[in-house]
Amino acid sequence: ISPPPVPSSPPSFGGPVTLNVGGTLYSTTLETLTRFPDSMLGAMFRAGTPIPPNLNPQGGGHYFIDRDGKAFRHILNFLRLGRLDLPRGYGETALLRAEADFYQIQPLLDALRELEASRGTPVPTAALLHADVDASPRLVHFSARRGPHHYELSSVQVDTFRANIFCTDPECLGAMRARFGVAGEDRAEGGPHFRLEWAPCPAELPEVEYRRLGLQPLWTGGPGELREVVGTPGFLEEVLRVALEHGFRLDSVFPDPEDLLNSRSLRFVRH
Repeated sequence: ISPPPVPSSPPSFGGPVTLNVGGTLYSTTLETLTRFPDSMLGAMFRAGTPIPPNLNPQGGGHYFIDRDGKAFRHILNFLRLGRLDLPRGYGETALLRAEADFYQIQPLLDALRELEASRGTPVPTAALLHADVDASPRLVHFSARRGPHHYELSSVQVDTFRANIFCTDPECLGAMRARFGVAGEDRAEGGPHFRLEWAPCPAELPEVEYRRLGLQPLWTGGPGELREVVGTPGFLEEVLRVALEHGFRLDSVFPDPEDLLNSRSLRFVRH
C-alpha cells in the first residue's frame, strides 16, 4: 500500500471511501472495510490508525493497493454481504484465495474451503514452490557470407538461460511443464524437479549457426498461441501466473524484492 501524504480531513464513518486496487476504483464505506477487525483492511481503516489516503489528480482522497483489481470485487462483496456469492462457473478460486490470504480475511478463506469441498474439489495441501533462473552470456564467432567468394568473421553475444523449478505439489509441477515447451526435447523428468535450458536466437546470428551450436528456444502457451520466452522476466511472469492459479503466495525474492521479474530466485508457499 503506497505511503500517502497527510490529507486535510481523514475519512469518517458513513462517508464514502475510494480504493484504487491495481488500477480499478471501488467506492465503499469504513463500516464495510472494517467488518472484520482482525483483517488487514480492518486494521488499516481502524479509527486512529495513522494511514491517510493518497490524493488523486482530481483532489479527492483514495487509497492505492497494488493487488488484483478484478478479484477485489469479490473481496468487497464478501465484506458487504458477509457471505461468498460468486458467479456460476467461476474458475479463479485459487486467485481469490491468494487475495483473501493477503488481506487476512479468515472467514473468506473458510468460505472458499467450504465451497471447494462442496464442489468435490480437493482442498489444496501445504506445498513449497521454488524457481531459480540464471543467465550466462556467451560470445559466439561465426563466418558470414558477404559474396560469392567473400566470407567475413563475425561475433555475437548469445544469452543462455538455465532454470530449475522445485515443487512439492505434483499437479502444479505438471502445470509448469505444460506451460513451457522446449523445441526438440522431452521435458518430463519425474520427481519434484523440473529443469529448462534455452537461448534466444539473436537477429545477427544465422539460423544455421544457431542450430549447429545446439541451441534452442523456450516457448509458452498452448496450440495457436505460442509465445517465445526471451529472458528472465518472461519466464518468471509465467511461473508467477501458474503459482497463483494453484493457490501459492510469494514468500521471498532474491536478490532484490523490489525487482521481482529480474530476480534470480522466487520462493512460494501454500499453507
